[in-house]
Amino acid sequence: MTDGDQQPAGAASSGDEPPATAPRDGDGPPGHPAPAVDNVPAGTAAPNGTRPADGDDRTGGTQRAEGPQLPATRRRWRLWAAVGLVLVLLACGVPGVLLLGLVPGAAGRPAAERDDRGTPAERRLRERMAAQLDRQAAALLDGDRAGFLAVAEPAARPALIRRYTALRALRVTAWRPAADGVPAAVERQPGEWRLAVTVGYCFVVPGCTPSSVELGTRWRVTGDGEPRLTAVEESRAAPAGARPWEVSDLAVAVGKRAVVATTPALRAKLPGLLAQAEAAAKVADLYAVAGAPPDRYLVYYAGRAEWQRWYGGGRPKWTAGYAVGVGGGHHDVVLNAQSLTPTGVDDLLRHELTHAASLPDRGYADRSSWWLVEGLAEYAGADGQPVDRYEGLAEVRKLVRGGWNGRLDALAPADNAADDRVGGAYGTGYLAVRHLVDRYGEQRVLAFFRAVVHDQRSVAEAADEVFGDPWPGLHDDCVAYVRAAVG
Repeated sequence: MTDGDQQPAGAASSGDEPPATAPRDGDGPPGHPAPAVDNVPAGTAAPNGTRPADGDDRTGGTQRAEGPQLPATRRRWRLWAAVGLVLVLLACGVPGVLLLGLVPGAAGRPAAERDDRGTPAERRLRERMAAQLDRQAAALLDGDRAGFLAVAEPAARPALIRRYTALRALRVTAWRPAADGVPAAVERQPGEWRLAVTVGYCFVVPGCTPSSVELGTRWRVTGDGEPRLTAVEESRAAPAGARPWEVSDLAVAVGKRAVVATTPALRAKLPGLLAQAEAAAKVADLYAVAGAPPDRYLVYYAGRAEWQRWYGGGRPKWTAGYAVGVGGGHHDVVLNAQSLTPTGVDDLLRHELTHAASLPDRGYADRSSWWLVEGLAEYAGADGQPVDRYEGLAEVRKLVRGGWNGRLDALAPADNAADDRVGGAYGTGYLAVRHLVDRYGEQRVLAFFRAVVHDQRSVAEAADEVFGDPWPGLHDDCVAYVRAAVG
């Protein structure tokens, strides 16, 4: 959360790029420019009579985020997102980033039929199911909704319509399903089968390194031996929980460097959010420490229900956003509509998009480097402002005067940490990184970040190699700078 202002995020001026619309049946290839944020929300269309899935409590283009706004300090919004990337709880309940990485084989056609065990009949059935999935993928990329639904039984079609419409709104450019193993018979359901599938996918940019998702598919074999799709299960923790396009109707806006998606009820936010994301992307691009920046930054703006469901939900109460690794070098960013105000969105987007640009695909699991990961993102979020204008100084002061042991490697906050403890931790990380930048310059600090976070070198080894100074003394200098900055 940003400050105590009761207004939600996204009230900035309209973006320069025209937002996207969901392609209609039979439309041109994905990536064709769309004139407005006017996609047909899947699940709400009259033909199938389905309801929106877990959408917002209200409909229409309301200007306010639903639900009560949570009063908090300026610093509250930053916290959880920065450690995003699908989280694991380490010792003492401190969140760390799970190493996610691309599911093996997800670049190109993901791990196609990598497990050939099973009977000859099961392998033949797998081949028929894979052929159905390939036909469905081709229909999706061609904008052929009827073809996309043709492989499924009628009861499965409402959910598939929602998924089709969301993927088309996101301008899907690659969809590569591959069977994982052979089908397994469903107990006590004669003729029904389950097949695990890994899908590599791209949005907007043709030929990207695909993200990946593991899905469970359900099938019924008809009298003529043809498998018919009966359901597609939500992804769970493989690798990052249910994607928004799996479970929600989406309205989408596409810019030159960013894509922003939200629920139909919050679509009025899209022009402003896209403009802010485009500006933040220009900053985040500067922190791509291991190569080219992401081809696009994907940002989801979550309503109340979506915040609890997208990517598994379950974030700490002080969370206003997070970045989650989805494979292929991509990190999706999620913002909590209930926790943001217009004055905080720009900082938050710079922070989170910097994570997407700077973090390795596998994430990081060493909580001792939390200060560096979050400090760099905070530094980007501050966007060159003077240290004395950093709005978390009061929380840093409280932290350093309140029993902090003076160790940067012990900064990471617990899930249940108080707001001021969390804000103080982020601010301390920022000030430590700011001191390193002032002393050595941005490029050497980025080299240090890469050595520690990407190459998994110790901070002592990285400091000696990159800075030419021993880490113990440099660590103490950083801490002294933090203490001096807050008086």
